[in-house]
Amino acid sequence: MNPPGHGAALAAFCDRLGYQFHDQALLRRAVAHRSWCAEHPEDPSNERLEFLGDAVLGWVVADLVYRRHHDQPEGKLTDLRKRVVNASALADLAVQLDLGSVILLGKGETAAGGASKPSILSDAFEAVLGAVYLDGGVVAVSGLIERIFADILQEAADSVDRADHKTALQELTARRFDVAPVYVISHSGPDHAREFTASVLVGGEIVGSGSGPSKKLAEQRAAEEARRALESRLHGES
Repeated sequence: MNPPGHGAALAAFCDRLGYQFHDQALLRRAVAHRSWCAEHPEDPSNERLEFLGDAVLGWVVADLVYRRHHDQPEGKLTDLRKRVVNASALADLAVQLDLGSVILLGKGETAAGGASKPSILSDAFEAVLGAVYLDGGVVAVSGLIERIFADILQEAADSVDRADHKTALQELTARRFDVAPVYVISHSGPDHAREFTASVLVGGEIVGSGSGPSKKLAEQRAAEEARRALESRLHGES
């Protein structure tokens, strides 16, 4: 038996999600936590749908980052996928969609605040994606994931690009020149206001430099300049 008003709450959730289910039973199963099912044994839990949704989400996100970032190496693609397909990111999206308001929980879990627990929210979110896949197929779930995850995918890509120029440069030089970049560091100024300068050499040639208040930041800026210079040079040769 549905709790009072649960049907209307599910309809409102579908509006927020941007997907209307043909089979409402799939959606109801997707939001049925095992604590609810322990008290209502006639209802199957969302665990099987969670398993399916996890696999579908991983595949769709992998496909998206592969197609959108065709110039990135495997390590960068893996990092992007991990930044999106994780319990914290999924729980945040579930909160934005107010998924917690429609999750069916047992009395004990309800009293313990289960509707706001990240693990329950992320699991239910995956279960909903599994239900969309069964209800509407690959096209429906792929479109939904691409739309819902658009911002977080872009933020992850921007963050990876900003944070890891050294790794990107190392992968580029290993792949194209079979050498590792070498950093030469110098500094100036008093201890309380020290300025670091990094020069990066590839094959003995200085290809980039950068400065900053820390050695790490100077190296990242030097790596960014070097990577862009080498990519421009390689593009001109192609």
